[in-house]
Amino acid sequence: MPARYRVLVIGGTGFVGRVLISELLRHGHSVTLLHRRTRHSFSRRVGNLVADRNDVLAVRKAVGAAHFDAVYDLAYDFEHGTTSAQVEAMARIFEGHVARYIFMSSVSAYGDGLNHHEGDPLAPDDHPSSYVRNKAMSERALFRMHQRAGFPVVTLRPPYVFGPDNPFYREAFFWDRMRANRPIILPSDGHRLMQFVFVRDLAAIGLKVLEQRNAVGHAFNTGYPKPITQHELIRELAKAAGMKDAKDVPIISIPRDKIHAWGGQAIGTKLYFGYWYDMPAITQVITKAQRMLSFRPTDFGLALKLTHKAYLKKRGFPRPDFTFEDEAIEMAGKVLGSKAG
Repeated sequence: MPARYRVLVIGGTGFVGRVLISELLRHGHSVTLLHRRTRHSFSRRVGNLVADRNDVLAVRKAVGAAHFDAVYDLAYDFEHGTTSAQVEAMARIFEGHVARYIFMSSVSAYGDGLNHHEGDPLAPDDHPSSYVRNKAMSERALFRMHQRAGFPVVTLRPPYVFGPDNPFYREAFFWDRMRANRPIILPSDGHRLMQFVFVRDLAAIGLKVLEQRNAVGHAFNTGYPKPITQHELIRELAKAAGMKDAKDVPIISIPRDKIHAWGGQAIGTKLYFGYWYDMPAITQVITKAQRMLSFRPTDFGLALKLTHKAYLKKRGFPRPDFTFEDEAIEMAGKVLGSKAG
């Protein structure tokens, strides 16, 4: 591959894509974006192709005779899902024409479980979650292409991605409550494990697998080496917000089953622990990325401070509604009070 690559980014207007494109430009690569809009907010240095990634004929027409050294497939349709058939159809457009095809998968592709290595089995085709199913089946399809015809695929499996301008109500959920001196609901004992990756580190890994020849044909776990508990997350977020003593954050532990019975949601209008943050733990081992890609993540505390600084400059979410949390705390008080009596 040449020292400066002609790169196509599919779905680069999202959280990860914007950081990745900025890094690609900073490293002198030629970048073209393929998405559904006629314009983008990047500089004129970024080319623009218009097509729905799930419409193969439209993508073929948009790409035309253009040649790319590498493709990043970042797009996922959270409303309708992006199936393995759609991912494979997109990849086949570039089969024999690119030196690298980098697919953004997810730690969710494992389905469940702790301490996954890249060689562990992915979730089965009949997994109940469409997102898990689609990511796992897409990876299997791409690696079949690699095994049968040498398709130059690389897949990345990030856990929870955080950083400035996160479009999901996650870090900001907790900081909004800390700023308002609100108690934070902790599901059950707060021991459920979570694993994270800083968005800038994920973009850096994306660049690494573009440049390293031996990355082809590999999947990479991408995240901080050590998972943390939900309770530890609250403490880390408090420290990042500059609180003198993170232990001063009022935390109310409520059994998870009670929260759900009272209407609490992982997504929706009745959030109790951020958007999609209270999920069964899936963790990974990142020694492969450390060994092959020399991956050294940004200090977690520093990354959270940078994220908090951006949060203070731009709080892009609606005014928080504490109604459900007040109701849940009141209900918990009654339940606990009756048990104590």
